[in-house]
Amino acid sequence: MSLLSIQDLSKNFGGLAAVSNVNIELENNELVGLIGPNGAGKTTLFNLLTGVYVPSSGEVKMTTEKGEVLLNGKEPSVINELGLARTFQNIRLFGNLTVLDNVLVALHTKHGANFWASVLRTPSFYRNRQELEERAIELLRIFNLQDLVKEKAKNLPYGQQRRLEIVRALATEPKILFLDEPAAGMNPNETAELTELIRQIQKDFDITVVLIEHDMSLVMNVCERIYVLEYGKLIAHGTPSEIQQNPAVIKAYLGGE
Repeated sequence: MSLLSIQDLSKNFGGLAAVSNVNIELENNELVGLIGPNGAGKTTLFNLLTGVYVPSSGEVKMTTEKGEVLLNGKEPSVINELGLARTFQNIRLFGNLTVLDNVLVALHTKHGANFWASVLRTPSFYRNRQELEERAIELLRIFNLQDLVKEKAKNLPYGQQRRLEIVRALATEPKILFLDEPAAGMNPNETAELTELIRQIQKDFDITVVLIEHDMSLVMNVCERIYVLEYGKLIAHGTPSEIQQNPAVIKAYLGGE
């Protein structure tokens, strides 16, 4: 049974079919790419999987310890609790919060102190706070952001903001991490570092990583399987070498005849 099963998934906006009858299976601990031309429906698909949009038809099912769960219609917070986390094409950090607090907000969704401990500031509240801060710094260290804990997120360079958003997503302890154009705006050196970082994330956290990305070298180097969308429809699926040689992909995405 797949970790996440996407069956005949569609999303219509008026008369426009943004996603049409998409079928995808995601397994445990794999790196998967989602590519396609601008407007192909990639981010819309992410939005459907993470509860931002409700599907017009089709089903999204996740396998949990308690069995298979239908995600259709569930709130993003509920879907996150079930194990799906994401970053966004346009960075959505809490700009006026510090780097540390951005991560602590995410950690509190899983490990925050109970209501009365928070209100009464009991010893358990302070122990919990210390433990979460230590965990946050541990995560930030993986991304070389540990020396910036007191810096406001909005003051970070673009590449570091991208890294912080990934840290915040990981802090919710996902089973699947969706990365929406993580290399956007990065220079070649930053992109090379990100490529290795994505591999490290998958290995160290034992999770499935799915990325939308226009940098084909990153996709081909890091992904084990790739899905290709065009005009909301899935036109190809295979290994990087299979995708590179697929005539439909060459024509639709790489500009071939």
